[in-house]
Amino acid sequence: MAKPSMENRIDFNSILAFLPPLTTQLSGHLAWPNQQFIDALKLVSQGPSLSQVNSGAQLFIIISQLRDSLPFSSDQDRLATFTSNGFKRFFDKLLPKDITMKWFGEVVPVMADLVLRLPSLLEMHYQNCDDIIPGVSTGLRLLEPQQPGIVFLNQELIAALLSCSFFCLFPTVIVDRYANLMQAFNMDRMFASVHDRYPEQENRIMCIIHYFERVCTSTPSNFVSFERKVLSLEQNPSVVSLPPPELWANSAVPLCKFKVFSTGMIEDHPPGSLEVDFADEYIGGLSLTDGCLQEEIRFMINPELIAAMLFLPAMSANEAIEIVGAERYDASFQYDGDHVDNKGIDSMGRRMSRVIAIDALRLGRGGAVQYKHKNLLREVNKAFCGFLDHSKHQQQQVPDIDEGIVTGNWGCGVFGGDPEVKSIIQWVAASQASRSFVSYYTFELEKLRNLDQVVRWIVSRNWNVGEAWNKLSDYSSKRANGETKLGFFSYLIPSLQQDSGSSSNYSH
Repeated sequence: MAKPSMENRIDFNSILAFLPPLTTQLSGHLAWPNQQFIDALKLVSQGPSLSQVNSGAQLFIIISQLRDSLPFSSDQDRLATFTSNGFKRFFDKLLPKDITMKWFGEVVPVMADLVLRLPSLLEMHYQNCDDIIPGVSTGLRLLEPQQPGIVFLNQELIAALLSCSFFCLFPTVIVDRYANLMQAFNMDRMFASVHDRYPEQENRIMCIIHYFERVCTSTPSNFVSFERKVLSLEQNPSVVSLPPPELWANSAVPLCKFKVFSTGMIEDHPPGSLEVDFADEYIGGLSLTDGCLQEEIRFMINPELIAAMLFLPAMSANEAIEIVGAERYDASFQYDGDHVDNKGIDSMGRRMSRVIAIDALRLGRGGAVQYKHKNLLREVNKAFCGFLDHSKHQQQQVPDIDEGIVTGNWGCGVFGGDPEVKSIIQWVAASQASRSFVSYYTFELEKLRNLDQVVRWIVSRNWNVGEAWNKLSDYSSKRANGETKLGFFSYLIPSLQQDSGSSSNYSH
């Protein structure tokens, strides 16, 4: 069966308006829109001796020239204020001289070549995307809300897209992106935030710079998949449906194993499990500006995750986003050198790095509304949506024994969630999703110093999902009605004698 031409592909047309301006030639091939743009990029690709792009100031000049040569749809399509200052400050003042020379001499030329090849890389992607999973569309497209689906991108195409983001070649008028519940995709606001009052921004950009150094030195060739997971609002046997409230109360599913780690990082856990991204409803959060919460940090050390921000609109309460295969290039957010990701490759060509993005309710300080039953249900269903292997569930299969959940204080901190309640919610959701274990990193949070003791107490009573949920629900009802001020662990085990006054504020 003949494959449709680019201009007739539904998937390509859904994302076209959000890509850098491209044209379709009479031959049917994709191309950059004019020779001026192509010639300028070719010059940059030949190195600083010819292009004179050897400083942050010159780099911003060529970025401006490239943008001026593209037919953006609006005169308002401008970069963020102070973007030029950020490029100059970072590359001409902050970056060590040896790294600067390598960056402009070896990295920027290869990035320019990746941008030049974006049209052909996209064509190759669409030629092959229909053959990855028989009968399943995996082409780059807008993965719209309430529509489950998956996109497979190879790492070279991701590198080209992120290079375009660095050169600020995506449209910046974000009315259309906002209308589709998406954020801007250029890196201009990241550089506009480089200033003396925010030294952390230097570390953020160093992680991105190192990513480009790596992929431009040796182009990776594996795949990364991006999946929108949806619990259907309809009770239909042909789809995975949102659990009715009584499912949680009546579930006889045994609680899975639960291991507590007071120190360590989620991303350092052995491979194979789902690693929880404490996500913003807009995937990636402030990764392309100045955010430094757990999600933004993860997106900096695994920069291929950023590609999700291009085509995945905001999540609703019944949705989650799973990303498999994003390579890790940095050991930590405080950039301190190279990191070689030794995780294996699965049968679909993806590195065994599995990140599940679930967004918790934003509650602010105190967060008393979280104890209302509808909000308790919202959180357990959100976690369940992310933790469930939807494909295996529909085939009545269970996840492999090593495919557990690696998580921590999801929805706490600035989100205002109660860590005692959130930890048990995740345990209940993982168990109902047939996961074999939860590995929970407390990050030495004082409120969870007794979590391991509480887990042992619950296990000794052989509680199932329904029993744990009902106890949590009873507590939350009393808490919402002002009948108790105890923390959940003290409510459960009075002998813990935790300070009840500390339970009223969950901002850490």
